[in-house]
Amino acid sequence: MKPFEYARAGSPSDAVRRFRPGTMYLGGGTNLVDLMRLGVARPERLVDVSRLPLDAIEPVGDRLRIGAAVRNSDLAADPLIRRRYPMLARAVLAGASGQVRNMATVAGNLLQRTRCAYFQDVSRPCNKRRPGSGCPAIEGDHSNLAVLGASDACVATHPSDLAVALAALEAEVHVTGPGGDRIIPMPGLHRLPGDAPERDTVLEPGDLITAVELPAPPPGASAYRKVRERASFAFALVSIAAVLDVRDGVVSGCRIALGSLAHAPWRAERAEQALIGGPATGEAFLEAAEAELAQARPLPRNAFKVPLARNLIVNTLEELAP
Repeated sequence: MKPFEYARAGSPSDAVRRFRPGTMYLGGGTNLVDLMRLGVARPERLVDVSRLPLDAIEPVGDRLRIGAAVRNSDLAADPLIRRRYPMLARAVLAGASGQVRNMATVAGNLLQRTRCAYFQDVSRPCNKRRPGSGCPAIEGDHSNLAVLGASDACVATHPSDLAVALAALEAEVHVTGPGGDRIIPMPGLHRLPGDAPERDTVLEPGDLITAVELPAPPPGASAYRKVRERASFAFALVSIAAVLDVRDGVVSGCRIALGSLAHAPWRAERAEQALIGGPATGEAFLEAAEAELAQARPLPRNAFKVPLARNLIVNTLEELAP
């Protein structure tokens, strides 16, 4: 591990003041420290933000504000989260082992890097680590990589379960940075690779996430489902966060976000548009899923994700329909 300087921030504004080129913020460290050990992340300086007073979950009118330093285990166990946003609690519980959830923070979960094997292997080229060096995953091991929104520069996927649920809930991410405070909607924090895959998010250097704010729960039934190769502590092959509101047999509201299919949580807008105002039937769910996945561009060894995602969408919506 490369030697680095360490400083502990006393406030969000203090953290931003301490930021300079070569600096990274340290929260729970469950992803960053691993990447430092692998030589993928080589910060010159760490600014510890894990002890900032950003660890509260509190109502704000009919909304709910979640501090960036809230531990994942506390988020999943919070009574307000479990009662008002059960899909979010299930997504967090699906995300990792109990030990990891005890350390990982909300902001860190959103900002975790891809688990693509080529990104984590510094002996191999990777456009996310060294822009312009190439993407060997396209011709190599891409069995669990992107089928939606990828580019010739990168086919990596974003691994967060929490981010998928927040995209379906249309959360807002509060950020402070050298340019001041701002709010970023979800989806919208994460970006597709395009020709700049080294940028996972729209955050600028020095930006610090301070909170995530949830709007009032949407009407209808919700679910989070995750398909993986083993029962626990595994990243998704495909995941879905869905909200379905059916009245008199007609879909009056629908939100669908998909995980592990793209470089960012994927909001299934085509499927949603196809469903709203139509019948809540298996046939309609299948047509909507196929409309969404018509834009998929799988590689030879991850084409299985397309029917897997289609079946997951249909089965989840059928479970939610009354």
